[in-house]
This record gives sequence, C-alpha cells and structure tokens, in this order.
Amino acid sequence: MANSPGTTTDHDLNFRAPPPSPIASHSARRSSVVNDEELSEFLQTSLRIPDLILPGRIFPRETLAATPPEIDLQSLTISSKTDSISKIRESITSIGCFQLVNHGIPRDLIRSVSVAGAGIFELPAKSKAMVARSTESRCGFEEFYGEEETETSEEFIWGGEDDGLKSVMERIWSEGYSNFSQKMNGLAKEVEEIAEKVLVLLSDNVPKLNKVTSLAETKADRHELVCCLYRHCQNIPVSQRANYLKSDIIRMLIRGSDYSHALCFHICDGLSEFHLYSKKDWITFCPNKDAIVVTTGDQLQAWSGGQYRNVIGRPIFKVEDQDPLSMSFLYSPSLIRHSCKGNKEKTISLRQQVILALLLTLIYHTLVSFYVKL
Repeated sequence: MANSPGTTTDHDLNFRAPPPSPIASHSARRSSVVNDEELSEFLQTSLRIPDLILPGRIFPRETLAATPPEIDLQSLTISSKTDSISKIRESITSIGCFQLVNHGIPRDLIRSVSVAGAGIFELPAKSKAMVARSTESRCGFEEFYGEEETETSEEFIWGGEDDGLKSVMERIWSEGYSNFSQKMNGLAKEVEEIAEKVLVLLSDNVPKLNKVTSLAETKADRHELVCCLYRHCQNIPVSQRANYLKSDIIRMLIRGSDYSHALCFHICDGLSEFHLYSKKDWITFCPNKDAIVVTTGDQLQAWSGGQYRNVIGRPIFKVEDQDPLSMSFLYSPSLIRHSCKGNKEKTISLRQQVILALLLTLIYHTLVSFYVKL
C-alpha cells in the first residue's frame, strides 16, 4: 500500500542534503596556489635556526701565561734603560703586569711589617666591627658576608694617618697599632718613591700623562697611597678550594671599582702563584719570590687612552700550617684621581647595573601579576 504524504518515515525526516560543491574557477585555483606558497615560505622561515649572538662567558677562563718580564729597578737609572722601558710597556699593554727586582726595599722591613700586621687579624670580632669599612670611611676591615669558616681571606685597609681609624685602633689595640703604623709608614714611603719612578717611565709618549709626571717630579702633586692587607685563610678543604676561589674572584670583579688607582704594588712573601683577573681573562703565572708584582689600574688605563690594561691581581699561597699575609699598595696621583672621579659620574658601575636589572625584573613581575588579576 502506498504511503500517504502525511506518513513520512524517520529516515526521510533525518535526511539532509550535502552542501553544494563550490564552483571551480580559475581565480580560486590561483588563490589556493598563492596561499600554499605563502604557507610554505612561512614554514621554511619558522624552521630556520636563527643566528644567535651568545653573551660572553660570565666567568673568565683560566690560562697559563709566560712569566712577566723582570725589571731591575736600579738599571732604570742608567742610560741603558730604553730596553727595560719597552718591556714594561709591552707587558702592561698585553697583560697589565710586570715584576720589579732589585727594588731596594729591605726584606727585614717587609718581614717586620708582616709580623706586626698579623696581630690586626687576631682582634676579636666585636673589635673588628668597630673599625669596619663604610661609606663614610674607606679604611678598616672589609665586611664579609657569610660564615667566617668559609671565607678565603680577610682584608684590612690602611690609609696612612687617618685620624678616625688611628684613634679607634689605638683604643682597641693600644699595645700593637702604634708599632705597626710606624713600620707601615716606613714601608709606604719606600713604595711611594718606587711608584713615582715607574709613573714617570710609563708617561713617555703618552700626552695625557705628561702633566702628571711633571708635577710628580717637582713634588707639587700630592699622591694617595693605600695599603690592603690580606690574610689568606687556609682552613678550607682541598676539594672545595676551587669553588671558593671562583666566588672570591667574582666578588673582587664586582667591587673592583671600589679601589680606584693608577698602579698597584703587590708584596707577597712565600707565594706559590699569582693570578691576574679582568672581565675577559684569568691569567696565572709563577713570579720571582723576591720581586714586587706591579699591576696597572683603571686610572692609568683611562689616562693612557686604553693603551695600558687594567687588571686585578691576587697572590695564591699553598701552605697548610699557617695563614700567610700579603700587602697591596694602591698608588693614585691626585691629578689622575680627581679626573677619574669626574669621569665616573658619567658611567654606570657594574654594581649599579646589577641593582637596576633586579629592580626592572621586580617591576615587570609586579605589572604582569596586576594585569592577570584584571
């Protein structure tokens, strides 16, 4: 029997015709080809590895270097000093360092200052805190953060006749500081005379330094000489010394600008190695045991127009039964010092850059969290 129009099956009700096929045309085919080409080009560009310019090493690579030239200081006063001067310039241009032998400073004087200075580090922690360095005073004990057992060295800054430091030290170490200060003054005068001679030699053919050396020769310029005494602690396990040495290097590089100077004279009795640090290199060599190691500072690098290299030097001792003491004399003529202070105001130090980066990161995370809550 035939179905009536009103009795349609469920199959007929659920049936839906497919959509009409698009009409093929020449323009549609051409658009599809263009889209495929753009998509292929996009994929090829996305899959291509970009040329990345990676930043330099955060930690400098240690390299062994040839021993810097040994300059006989007495030979610089005779007519055949041209060869020695050329060696000095070549060495401080390449690695920022050279050695002075036959310098004329008595070994007994150096030893007596070391013995007297060792007593400074035997003071109790409360006494050290009373003469800690601060923004108001650059002399005194360097403040270290962390446990004392993990520190690789202690540092005391002596600044000559500093009335504030002298009064406090004579009160907390009355029996020893006067003797130490007297001996240190004698050694500082010897080092200052050597520094003036070296600066005059380095100033030849450097126009910016001619005025400085002329003032040095006439004694019209007042120099600044600061001594950093280091006690190198040896109570660190051998397996952990490499890590502590690296942290010590990073700390020195960060606060290297705190000790602006032209020349640094390192007096280190009994050292095994000497390390030179800069932002690009870490150089190691074995110096002459009787030599004074001289390194160039930021002031001399600036006044030489970048010709002389700025480095930070640190002696390394490998003894187990004692904590050796070393001394570094930072020499700074006032004319160079005042000029560099003026230039410093136009630059941003590494410490300021780190603080700025942390502040920007904090502001960024604060803004992101604020917009997410919205």
